[in-house]
Amino acid sequence: MGDQETVLDGQYDNLFARVAGYLPDSRAAVDAWQADLVLRLDDGGDAFSPGVRELEQLIKRDGIVRMYVSRMIQEVLPPHQYIKGVDELLAALDRIRRTAPQYSPDREKRVFFPMSALFVYMMMTPAGEALFRIERFNRAIQKILKEWCDYLDSAPSAGVLTEQEDGWLSPPAVEEFGLGEYVTEADRKKPHWGFASFNGFFHRELLPGKRPVDTDPAAVVSANDGAVFRIARDVRETDDFWLKGQPYSLVDMLHGSTYTSRFLKGDVFQSFLPGSDYHRWRSPIDGVVRSAEVVDGLMFSNAESAGEDPTAGTYSQGYQASVNTRGLLFIESPEPKIGMVCVIPIGITEISSVHVEVKAGQSVKKGDLLGWFSYGGSSMCLVFEPGKVRFLDDLKPDHKIRVSARIATVGH
Repeated sequence: MGDQETVLDGQYDNLFARVAGYLPDSRAAVDAWQADLVLRLDDGGDAFSPGVRELEQLIKRDGIVRMYVSRMIQEVLPPHQYIKGVDELLAALDRIRRTAPQYSPDREKRVFFPMSALFVYMMMTPAGEALFRIERFNRAIQKILKEWCDYLDSAPSAGVLTEQEDGWLSPPAVEEFGLGEYVTEADRKKPHWGFASFNGFFHRELLPGKRPVDTDPAAVVSANDGAVFRIARDVRETDDFWLKGQPYSLVDMLHGSTYTSRFLKGDVFQSFLPGSDYHRWRSPIDGVVRSAEVVDGLMFSNAESAGEDPTAGTYSQGYQASVNTRGLLFIESPEPKIGMVCVIPIGITEISSVHVEVKAGQSVKKGDLLGWFSYGGSSMCLVFEPGKVRFLDDLKPDHKIRVSARIATVGH
């Protein structure tokens, strides 16, 4: 049991949700949360949402899905096996999709990603690793996530936006999320500080002037707030993105786009957005949007190599750039020396809600709004044509970046 717990520790420590601050630093807190959740579950499924009922029917009629769901639950180590059957799993999903997360200043105990906390042990089992890669199962989970997102867009979800100790407007939250950059003194006098819903709080807009755009024509700017994950050069058309190091595979990342050939041997700049960061993304260059779409993909799948070896593609983000739900926004500069840039906002776990605000044919200026993530942190890739940009020297892993600030200069 000790060796198995050590393996779980390694896998847990590399989960994006834990690193980004959405799951507690302590696994014991996840166990306590799951135990409390089970005590609060309703008895029957008559009142289940359409999405949860659809998942229930999929499990009943699809023998392969039913096999993996059953095995996944059974393969969780007994000390952590709070969900003991399909009925409890469905009831837990139904409860989560109609509640908003509570704030906690304690990183040891906070659970901001309830579905990740529910699935955390299941998704690390052999059956779970297989199940979360089955498309029909993912689509069913995605419908439940959409219902949860709809709830977080609704007025009742604003009930957690208070100045109380567990509220998202409490003094510790104000400091952690830098809310002075988003609200004025007049806003603070309004109910819930003027936020109409939890998601309204989460993808809140900055006050004017808080993220000035680097207007130097030679500057390429960050599309988002966040921290550097990796810079890769000479990226291949296809590569084994699931192996140690999780190399980028352009065909998979770009979903077979007709523009793929333009980026062969080019550069990828990937960053991740912790929960406290600004969650809207903006154009890194001036140009015309040639294509804009959202590609449905996986949500709760991790690369096994990330759990087994902490040095192998930390947090699975390289792997997720090829397989997860993501936006693909191809923006072409009128300047040949800049060329085309692909902006790829990547949904991870709960936050596979990628909202694209621009359309093909639309002209954008550097710093213009492209879209946003609904609740949660996530990851972002910028893909450049070969030989077009020189990145700033200080952009090492975990270096903080700010939206619309320079990350690269055109040319070498």
